[in-house]
Amino acid sequence: MKRKIISIGIMILVIPVLIISGTVIFNSRHYALITLIVATLSCVPFLISFERRETNTRLFVVLAVLIALNVAGRFAFSFVPGFKPVTAMVILTAMYFGPQAGFLTGALTAVISNFYFGQGAWTPFQMFVWGFIGLLAGLIAEYLKKSITLLAIFGIIAGALFSLLMDVWTALWWDGTFVFSRYLAVTASALPITALYAASNLVFLLVLAKPIGKKLERIKNKYNI
Repeated sequence: MKRKIISIGIMILVIPVLIISGTVIFNSRHYALITLIVATLSCVPFLISFERRETNTRLFVVLAVLIALNVAGRFAFSFVPGFKPVTAMVILTAMYFGPQAGFLTGALTAVISNFYFGQGAWTPFQMFVWGFIGLLAGLIAEYLKKSITLLAIFGIIAGALFSLLMDVWTALWWDGTFVFSRYLAVTASALPITALYAASNLVFLLVLAKPIGKKLERIKNKYNI
Protein backbone atom coordinates (compact mmCIF):
# COMPACT_ATOMS: atom_id res chain seq x y z
CA MET A 1 0.00 0.00 0.00
CA LYS A 2 2.84 2.40 0.86
CA ARG A 3 4.52 1.80 -2.49
CA LYS A 4 1.21 2.30 -4.29
CA ILE A 5 0.68 5.65 -2.56
CA ILE A 6 4.21 6.73 -3.48
CA SER A 7 3.69 5.67 -7.10
CA ILE A 8 0.40 7.54 -7.48
CA GLY A 9 1.85 10.56 -5.66
CA ILE A 10 4.71 10.77 -8.15
CA MET A 11 2.39 10.45 -11.13
CA ILE A 12 -0.37 12.87 -10.15
CA LEU A 13 1.44 15.30 -7.84
CA VAL A 14 5.21 15.46 -8.24
CA ILE A 15 5.33 15.34 -12.04
CA PRO A 16 2.61 17.94 -12.78
CA VAL A 17 3.96 20.30 -10.11
CA LEU A 18 7.44 19.98 -11.64
CA ILE A 19 6.13 20.66 -15.15
CA ILE A 20 4.02 23.68 -14.22
CA SER A 21 6.70 25.11 -11.91
CA GLY A 22 9.32 24.72 -14.62
CA THR A 23 7.10 26.46 -17.16
CA VAL A 24 6.30 29.36 -14.83
CA ILE A 25 9.79 29.82 -13.37
CA PHE A 26 11.89 29.21 -16.48
CA ASN A 27 9.29 30.37 -19.03
CA SER A 28 9.84 27.18 -21.08
CA ARG A 29 13.56 27.87 -21.57
CA HIS A 30 14.77 24.66 -19.93
CA TYR A 31 12.22 22.23 -21.34
CA ALA A 32 14.93 19.69 -22.22
CA LEU A 33 15.96 19.34 -18.57
CA ILE A 34 12.33 19.15 -17.45
CA THR A 35 11.63 16.50 -20.11
CA LEU A 36 14.57 14.42 -18.89
CA ILE A 37 13.44 14.63 -15.26
CA VAL A 38 9.84 13.76 -16.17
CA ALA A 39 11.01 10.78 -18.23
CA THR A 40 13.05 9.54 -15.29
CA LEU A 41 10.26 10.06 -12.78
CA SER A 42 7.83 8.27 -15.10
CA CYS A 43 9.91 5.11 -14.74
CA VAL A 44 9.98 5.20 -10.95
CA PRO A 45 6.35 4.11 -10.24
CA PHE A 46 6.73 1.25 -12.73
CA LEU A 47 10.02 0.11 -11.20
CA ILE A 48 8.53 0.25 -7.71
CA SER A 49 5.65 -1.99 -8.77
CA PHE A 50 7.97 -4.21 -10.79
CA GLU A 51 10.05 -5.03 -7.73
CA ARG A 52 6.98 -6.62 -6.14
CA ARG A 53 6.27 -8.91 -9.09
CA GLU A 54 7.61 -12.40 -9.63
CA THR A 55 8.44 -11.61 -13.21
CA ASN A 56 11.56 -10.84 -15.22
CA THR A 57 12.57 -8.71 -18.14
CA ARG A 58 9.68 -10.06 -20.24
CA LEU A 59 7.47 -7.25 -19.03
CA PHE A 60 10.05 -4.65 -20.05
CA VAL A 61 10.29 -6.23 -23.49
CA VAL A 62 6.51 -6.25 -23.94
CA LEU A 63 6.19 -2.60 -22.94
CA ALA A 64 9.11 -1.65 -25.18
CA VAL A 65 7.31 -3.27 -28.12
CA LEU A 66 4.03 -1.53 -27.26
CA ILE A 67 5.76 1.85 -26.98
CA ALA A 68 7.45 1.23 -30.35
CA LEU A 69 4.09 0.33 -31.92
CA ASN A 70 2.57 3.46 -30.43
CA VAL A 71 5.33 5.64 -31.82
CA ALA A 72 4.95 3.96 -35.23
CA GLY A 73 1.20 4.52 -35.08
CA ARG A 74 1.69 8.21 -34.45
CA PHE A 75 4.05 8.36 -37.43
CA ALA A 76 1.65 6.43 -39.67
CA PHE A 77 -1.20 8.87 -39.05
CA SER A 78 0.92 12.02 -39.08
CA PHE A 79 -0.93 13.21 -42.20
CA VAL A 80 -4.15 13.54 -40.17
CA PRO A 81 -3.65 16.05 -37.32
CA GLY A 82 -5.37 14.93 -34.13
CA PHE A 83 -6.38 11.52 -35.49
CA LYS A 84 -3.93 9.09 -33.89
CA PRO A 85 -4.08 5.65 -32.21
CA VAL A 86 -1.74 6.75 -29.39
CA THR A 87 -4.30 7.33 -26.65
CA ALA A 88 -6.19 4.15 -27.52
CA MET A 89 -3.01 2.07 -27.26
CA VAL A 90 -2.05 3.73 -23.97
CA ILE A 91 -5.50 2.86 -22.59
CA LEU A 92 -5.26 -0.76 -23.75
CA THR A 93 -1.75 -1.13 -22.32
CA ALA A 94 -2.93 0.18 -18.96
CA MET A 95 -5.96 -2.11 -18.97
CA TYR A 96 -3.82 -5.24 -19.21
CA PHE A 97 -0.58 -4.25 -17.49
CA GLY A 98 -1.67 -1.76 -14.86
CA PRO A 99 -1.69 2.00 -14.22
CA GLN A 100 2.08 2.31 -13.78
CA ALA A 101 2.70 0.61 -17.13
CA GLY A 102 0.05 2.82 -18.71
CA PHE A 103 1.65 5.98 -17.36
CA LEU A 104 5.10 4.88 -18.52
CA THR A 105 3.84 3.97 -22.00
CA GLY A 106 2.09 7.29 -22.45
CA ALA A 107 5.01 9.37 -21.21
CA LEU A 108 7.70 7.59 -23.22
CA THR A 109 5.58 7.50 -26.36
CA ALA A 110 5.33 11.29 -26.22
CA VAL A 111 9.03 12.00 -25.74
CA ILE A 112 10.28 9.38 -28.23
CA SER A 113 7.85 10.28 -31.01
CA ASN A 114 8.63 13.97 -30.54
CA PHE A 115 12.14 13.36 -31.81
CA TYR A 116 10.33 13.24 -35.15
CA PHE A 117 7.42 15.61 -34.52
CA GLY A 118 9.57 18.14 -32.65
CA GLN A 119 10.64 18.58 -29.05
CA GLY A 120 9.62 21.67 -27.16
CA ALA A 121 8.12 23.05 -23.98
CA TRP A 122 4.94 21.13 -24.83
CA THR A 123 6.71 17.75 -24.56
CA PRO A 124 6.58 17.42 -20.73
CA PHE A 125 2.88 18.31 -20.83
CA GLN A 126 2.21 15.66 -23.49
CA MET A 127 4.17 13.14 -21.42
CA PHE A 128 2.09 13.84 -18.35
CA VAL A 129 -1.28 13.98 -20.12
CA TRP A 130 -0.85 10.72 -22.02
CA GLY A 131 0.60 9.14 -18.90
CA PHE A 132 -2.27 10.41 -16.75
CA ILE A 133 -4.82 8.92 -19.15
CA GLY A 134 -2.96 5.61 -18.89
CA LEU A 135 -3.05 5.87 -15.10
CA LEU A 136 -6.82 6.43 -15.07
CA ALA A 137 -7.41 3.56 -17.49
CA GLY A 138 -5.32 1.24 -15.34
CA LEU A 139 -7.21 2.15 -12.19
CA ILE A 140 -10.60 1.27 -13.71
CA ALA A 141 -9.31 -1.50 -15.99
CA GLU A 142 -11.65 -4.19 -14.71
CA TYR A 143 -14.70 -2.10 -15.55
CA LEU A 144 -13.37 -1.16 -18.99
CA LYS A 145 -12.70 -4.80 -19.87
CA LYS A 146 -16.27 -5.81 -19.06
CA SER A 147 -18.06 -3.17 -21.13
CA ILE A 148 -17.20 -1.99 -24.64
CA THR A 149 -19.73 0.81 -24.14
CA LEU A 150 -17.92 2.05 -21.04
CA LEU A 151 -14.61 1.75 -22.87
CA ALA A 152 -15.97 3.82 -25.75
CA ILE A 153 -17.25 6.49 -23.34
CA PHE A 154 -13.91 6.55 -21.55
CA GLY A 155 -12.15 6.96 -24.90
CA ILE A 156 -14.29 9.99 -25.73
CA ILE A 157 -13.66 11.49 -22.29
CA ALA A 158 -9.93 10.80 -22.64
CA GLY A 159 -9.87 12.69 -25.95
CA ALA A 160 -11.51 15.71 -24.36
CA LEU A 161 -9.26 15.44 -21.32
CA PHE A 162 -6.13 15.37 -23.47
CA SER A 163 -7.16 18.57 -25.22
CA LEU A 164 -8.27 20.36 -22.04
CA LEU A 165 -5.05 19.56 -20.18
CA MET A 166 -2.84 20.48 -23.14
CA ASP A 167 -4.70 23.79 -23.32
CA VAL A 168 -3.26 24.55 -19.88
CA TRP A 169 0.18 24.64 -21.50
CA THR A 170 -1.13 26.84 -24.31
CA ALA A 171 -2.53 29.30 -21.78
CA LEU A 172 0.73 29.32 -19.80
CA TRP A 173 2.91 29.60 -22.90
CA TRP A 174 2.04 33.24 -23.60
CA ASP A 175 3.73 34.79 -20.58
CA GLY A 176 4.16 32.07 -17.94
CA THR A 177 0.99 33.03 -16.07
CA PHE A 178 -2.35 31.25 -16.05
CA VAL A 179 -5.33 33.47 -16.86
CA PHE A 180 -8.64 31.65 -16.75
CA SER A 181 -10.30 33.83 -19.38
CA ARG A 182 -7.40 33.11 -21.71
CA TYR A 183 -7.75 29.40 -20.98
CA LEU A 184 -11.47 29.52 -21.84
CA ALA A 185 -10.68 31.28 -25.12
CA VAL A 186 -8.06 28.67 -25.98
CA THR A 187 -10.36 25.74 -25.19
CA ALA A 188 -13.18 27.32 -27.21
CA SER A 189 -10.94 27.79 -30.25
CA ALA A 190 -9.70 24.20 -29.92
CA LEU A 191 -13.16 22.59 -29.90
CA PRO A 192 -12.85 21.11 -33.42
CA ILE A 193 -9.52 19.47 -32.51
CA THR A 194 -10.96 18.26 -29.21
CA ALA A 195 -13.83 16.64 -31.08
CA LEU A 196 -11.33 14.98 -33.44
CA TYR A 197 -9.30 13.64 -30.50
CA ALA A 198 -12.45 12.14 -29.00
CA ALA A 199 -13.59 10.67 -32.32
CA SER A 200 -10.19 9.10 -33.01
CA ASN A 201 -10.14 7.46 -29.59
CA LEU A 202 -13.61 6.06 -30.16
CA VAL A 203 -12.72 4.66 -33.59
CA PHE A 204 -9.39 3.13 -32.60
CA LEU A 205 -10.73 1.62 -29.38
CA LEU A 206 -13.66 0.02 -31.19
CA VAL A 207 -11.31 -1.38 -33.82
CA LEU A 208 -8.40 -2.41 -31.60
CA ALA A 209 -9.93 -3.34 -28.25
CA LYS A 210 -10.86 -6.91 -29.13
CA PRO A 211 -7.86 -8.07 -31.23
CA ILE A 212 -5.21 -6.23 -29.23
CA GLY A 213 -6.88 -7.10 -25.93
CA LYS A 214 -6.86 -10.81 -26.76
CA LYS A 215 -3.18 -10.72 -27.67
CA LEU A 216 -2.20 -8.82 -24.53
CA GLU A 217 -4.23 -11.17 -22.33
CA ARG A 218 -2.60 -14.15 -24.01
CA ILE A 219 0.87 -12.67 -23.45
CA LYS A 220 0.07 -12.07 -19.77
CA ASN A 221 -1.06 -15.65 -19.27
CA LYS A 222 1.62 -17.31 -21.38
CA TYR A 223 4.55 -15.53 -19.77
CA ASN A 224 2.98 -15.09 -16.33
CA ILE A 225 3.37 -11.33 -16.45
